[in-house]
Amino acid sequence: MKRFSIVYNLPMAARLLTLMALPFTLQSCYYDVEEELYQNVPCVTGNVTFSQHIQPIFQRNCVVCHTGAAGNGGVDLASYAGASVVAKNGRLVGAVSHVSGFTPMPQGASKLPECTINQIKAWVEAGAPNN
Repeated sequence: MKRFSIVYNLPMAARLLTLMALPFTLQSCYYDVEEELYQNVPCVTGNVTFSQHIQPIFQRNCVVCHTGAAGNGGVDLASYAGASVVAKNGRLVGAVSHVSGFTPMPQGASKLPECTINQIKAWVEAGAPNN
């Protein structure tokens, strides 16, 4: 008569535990693309304002590096005064659109979503108003 032993059944227990844990492990891995997740959300490009649309974009993506007079590249996106300078001289749209001849921004990160770029363009095309 064989005696039941944990040591004898360890390989089977390990296999069973692995099979039970596998679904949880696979569910925890996923990849989301913002444009795919929110593809039905309309992109607001009409009546884009600095305070409601542009400043929050800069806060999320730019001001870590571009704040004050000592901002990287001499660019200050923490204030309207600084943002309007690069908006009106073309550097802002060129950088966020990754146009050849401009340093692509945000540097070291993915290109901004097209909707965000279109909002920045709409604000600049409207004369970059302080609204």
